[in-house]
Amino acid sequence: MTGSQRFSKKRQAIYDALCSTVEHPSAEMVYQALKPVYPDLSLGTVYRNIKSMLESGDVVCVGSVDGCDRYDASIDPHAHMVCSRCGAVVDMEIPRELEAQCHRLEEQNGIRLELGSLRFGGMCKVCKELERSTSGSH
Repeated sequence: MTGSQRFSKKRQAIYDALCSTVEHPSAEMVYQALKPVYPDLSLGTVYRNIKSMLESGDVVCVGSVDGCDRYDASIDPHAHMVCSRCGAVVDMEIPRELEAQCHRLEEQNGIRLELGSLRFGGMCKVCKELERSTSGSH
Protein backbone atom coordinates (compact mmCIF):
# COMPACT_ATOMS: atom_id res chain seq x y z
CA MET A 1 0.00 0.00 0.00
CA THR A 2 1.10 3.53 -0.57
CA GLY A 3 2.62 5.31 2.39
CA SER A 4 0.04 8.12 2.42
CA GLN A 5 -2.52 6.06 4.32
CA ARG A 6 -2.53 5.78 8.10
CA PHE A 7 -1.45 2.30 9.16
CA SER A 8 -3.85 0.08 11.05
CA LYS A 9 -3.92 -3.67 11.52
CA LYS A 10 -7.41 -3.89 10.05
CA ARG A 11 -6.51 -1.81 6.99
CA GLN A 12 -3.48 -4.03 6.40
CA ALA A 13 -5.59 -7.16 6.90
CA ILE A 14 -8.13 -5.93 4.33
CA TYR A 15 -5.36 -5.18 1.84
CA ASP A 16 -3.70 -8.54 2.53
CA ALA A 17 -7.03 -10.30 1.99
CA LEU A 18 -7.34 -8.63 -1.42
CA CYS A 19 -3.73 -9.50 -2.30
CA SER A 20 -3.94 -13.12 -1.21
CA THR A 21 -6.68 -14.23 -3.59
CA VAL A 22 -7.39 -14.39 -7.30
CA GLU A 23 -11.12 -14.49 -6.53
CA HIS A 24 -11.61 -10.71 -6.92
CA PRO A 25 -13.72 -10.50 -3.76
CA SER A 26 -16.48 -8.07 -2.90
CA ALA A 27 -16.29 -6.02 0.30
CA GLU A 28 -18.76 -8.47 1.83
CA MET A 29 -16.52 -11.42 0.94
CA VAL A 30 -13.50 -9.68 2.54
CA TYR A 31 -15.59 -8.92 5.62
CA GLN A 32 -16.72 -12.56 5.97
CA ALA A 33 -13.13 -13.79 5.59
CA LEU A 34 -11.75 -11.41 8.25
CA LYS A 35 -14.59 -11.39 10.78
CA PRO A 36 -13.41 -14.57 12.61
CA VAL A 37 -9.97 -13.00 13.13
CA TYR A 38 -11.27 -9.48 13.87
CA PRO A 39 -14.60 -9.92 15.70
CA ASP A 40 -15.00 -6.15 16.13
CA LEU A 41 -14.58 -5.50 12.38
CA SER A 42 -17.58 -3.81 10.76
CA LEU A 43 -18.66 -4.01 7.15
CA GLY A 44 -18.50 -0.21 7.07
CA THR A 45 -14.81 -0.35 8.01
CA VAL A 46 -14.16 -2.72 5.10
CA TYR A 47 -16.02 -0.45 2.67
CA ARG A 48 -14.25 2.72 3.91
CA ASN A 49 -10.82 1.12 3.65
CA ILE A 50 -11.46 -0.31 0.19
CA LYS A 51 -12.72 3.11 -0.94
CA SER A 52 -9.51 4.67 0.39
CA MET A 53 -7.42 2.02 -1.40
CA LEU A 54 -9.30 2.70 -4.64
CA GLU A 55 -8.61 6.43 -4.31
CA SER A 56 -4.90 5.83 -3.68
CA GLY A 57 -4.63 3.38 -6.58
CA ASP A 58 -3.68 0.41 -4.41
CA VAL A 59 -6.66 -1.64 -5.65
CA VAL A 60 -8.99 -1.48 -8.64
CA CYS A 61 -12.66 -2.24 -9.04
CA VAL A 62 -13.19 -4.84 -11.77
CA GLY A 63 -16.89 -4.08 -12.00
CA SER A 64 -20.14 -5.25 -10.54
CA VAL A 65 -21.08 -8.92 -10.43
CA ASP A 66 -24.61 -9.71 -9.28
CA GLY A 67 -24.92 -6.19 -7.87
CA CYS A 68 -21.68 -6.27 -5.83
CA ASP A 69 -18.50 -4.45 -6.80
CA ARG A 70 -15.51 -6.79 -6.99
CA TYR A 71 -11.92 -5.73 -6.30
CA ASP A 72 -8.41 -6.62 -7.39
CA ALA A 73 -5.13 -5.74 -5.69
CA SER A 74 -3.21 -6.62 -8.85
CA ILE A 75 -2.95 -3.19 -10.45
CA ASP A 76 -0.70 -4.15 -13.36
CA PRO A 77 -2.57 -3.87 -16.68
CA HIS A 78 -4.55 -7.02 -17.37
CA ALA A 79 -8.04 -7.91 -18.49
CA HIS A 80 -10.86 -9.67 -16.67
CA MET A 81 -13.47 -12.14 -17.83
CA VAL A 82 -16.68 -12.35 -15.80
CA CYS A 83 -18.46 -15.68 -16.08
CA SER A 84 -22.09 -15.15 -17.00
CA ARG A 85 -23.01 -18.43 -15.36
CA CYS A 86 -21.31 -18.48 -11.93
CA GLY A 87 -20.02 -14.90 -11.57
CA ALA A 88 -16.35 -15.88 -11.28
CA VAL A 89 -13.90 -13.14 -12.24
CA VAL A 90 -10.85 -14.49 -14.06
CA ASP A 91 -7.59 -12.60 -14.76
CA MET A 92 -6.47 -12.59 -18.38
CA GLU A 93 -3.13 -11.45 -19.72
CA ILE A 94 -3.41 -8.80 -22.42
CA PRO A 95 -1.69 -10.06 -25.59
CA ARG A 96 0.94 -7.74 -27.07
CA GLU A 97 -1.10 -7.54 -30.29
CA LEU A 98 -4.12 -6.18 -28.42
CA GLU A 99 -1.95 -3.75 -26.50
CA ALA A 100 -0.45 -2.49 -29.78
CA GLN A 101 -3.94 -2.15 -31.30
CA CYS A 102 -5.06 -0.14 -28.28
CA HIS A 103 -2.10 2.22 -28.75
CA ARG A 104 -3.11 2.66 -32.40
CA LEU A 105 -6.68 3.44 -31.32
CA GLU A 106 -5.36 6.01 -28.86
CA GLU A 107 -3.31 7.73 -31.56
CA GLN A 108 -6.07 7.62 -34.18
CA ASN A 109 -8.72 9.01 -31.84
CA GLY A 110 -6.68 11.29 -29.58
CA ILE A 111 -7.76 9.36 -26.49
CA ARG A 112 -6.17 7.45 -23.63
CA LEU A 113 -7.35 3.90 -22.98
CA GLU A 114 -6.93 2.19 -19.63
CA LEU A 115 -5.94 -1.36 -20.43
CA GLY A 116 -6.40 -2.39 -16.80
CA SER A 117 -10.13 -1.88 -17.12
CA LEU A 118 -10.67 -4.20 -20.08
CA ARG A 119 -13.49 -6.62 -19.24
CA PHE A 120 -14.97 -9.52 -21.16
CA GLY A 121 -18.08 -11.55 -20.51
CA GLY A 122 -18.26 -15.26 -21.19
CA MET A 123 -17.95 -18.56 -19.42
CA CYS A 124 -15.18 -19.76 -17.10
CA LYS A 125 -13.42 -23.12 -17.61
CA VAL A 126 -15.43 -24.84 -14.87
CA CYS A 127 -18.81 -23.74 -16.26
CA LYS A 128 -17.70 -24.51 -19.81
CA GLU A 129 -16.77 -28.06 -18.79
CA LEU A 130 -19.99 -28.42 -16.83
CA GLU A 131 -22.01 -27.29 -19.84
CA ARG A 132 -20.08 -29.68 -22.11
CA SER A 133 -20.64 -32.65 -19.79
CA THR A 134 -24.36 -31.97 -19.27
CA SER A 135 -25.10 -31.29 -22.97
CA GLY A 136 -23.19 -34.43 -23.99
CA SER A 137 -25.42 -36.65 -21.84
CA HIS A 138 -28.63 -35.93 -23.80
